[in-house]
Amino acid sequence: MSEEKSEKIVIFGTHGPEDPELACLPFVIGNAALVLEVDVTIMLQGSAVLIAKEGCHEHVFAAGLPPLSDLIKDFIEQGGKLLICSPCIQERKITPDMLVKIAQPVKAARAVMEMLEATQVLSY
Repeated sequence: MSEEKSEKIVIFGTHGPEDPELACLPFVIGNAALVLEVDVTIMLQGSAVLIAKEGCHEHVFAAGLPPLSDLIKDFIEQGGKLLICSPCIQERKITPDMLVKIAQPVKAARAVMEMLEATQVLSY
């Protein structure tokens, strides 16, 4: 029987491959929080939705940080939740089947619910 985590953070990512450092930071912080047994949800909006697309994050590298593909892999393996702005992917002609497995397209109401349930909310 697993215990529910008492702390929850929601991290909003708003930078895509055009800014590798800021694209990676939500996953750096998210992975650190997961190690500390915090419930973590990352919500990607704007150009950040591009990094959830299979074939994109594999080419994002920021100086001094692990490759984004490794950060996302670790985030998935540790049980993080990844939400993607549905209107943002629609605008970019990205379909849900083009995203990493755990990516869940959502609309604004779900983002608000996640924020209201969180202990902390961060934005990059």
